Amino acid sequence: MTRAISIDGVTLAREGQGVFRGLDLRLSERRVAIVGRNGSGKSSLIRLIAGLIAPQAGRVTVNGVDVWRDRDGALATVGILFQNPDHQIIFPTVIEELAFGLEQQGLPRAEARTRARAQLARFGHADWEERLCHMLSQGQRQLVCLMAVLAMGPDWVLFDEPFNSLDIPAALRIEARIAELSQNVVLVTHDPARVTGFDRVIWLEGGQIAGDGPPGTVLPAYLAAMERAAREASC
Repeated sequence: MTRAISIDGVTLAREGQGVFRGLDLRLSERRVAIVGRNGSGKSSLIRLIAGLIAPQAGRVTVNGVDVWRDRDGALATVGILFQNPDHQIIFPTVIEELAFGLEQQGLPRAEARTRARAQLARFGHADWEERLCHMLSQGQRQLVCLMAVLAMGPDWVLFDEPFNSLDIPAALRIEARIAELSQNVVLVTHDPARVTGFDRVIWLEGGQIAGDGPPGTVLPAYLAAMERAAREASC
């Protein structure tokens, strides 16, 4: 099956405010970036794709799975990493955190832990098994979240501002991990420099697509618009 995200006629309002109205979008590229200023709809879009929120109208499918209506199918198809790993980690130890998603997919606890250990070993962190998540650094907690998502075997991995609050070495490590993934990636970022090598960039402005195409075309237009906005705000 061709890997594809389809957003068909989606309307979304949150807290009484309109976000999208009749949004249509299809994503099939290996690396897709979403850029835009705060409030443009970036995080709402990525949560729609993950099936975490429901559109008021329209439909979102990932590889043919309706991610809001078919939660089991969504878990097997798409994974998401939030901006803050502390909003994602729910268990005290690393092994529990990695095993949880596998148990949600129906694996017995013992098998889930075996697979979680294999995942830790694959990333060179077998010694993290009984580490307390809250004792890890921000970058390490972000990696725990990534390992937990990848253990579930999704075709798509979504990243919502993964570089925020990370120091430069940790951000570079996460960036390298993303580059190595065999999964399709959709990444929300405020930092255009992180996505110059991506296949496609979508620029959102006020819930609408202001730009869509290769980085060399979309990013300069986006940066120019942000510079104009900054000048106008300072007047």
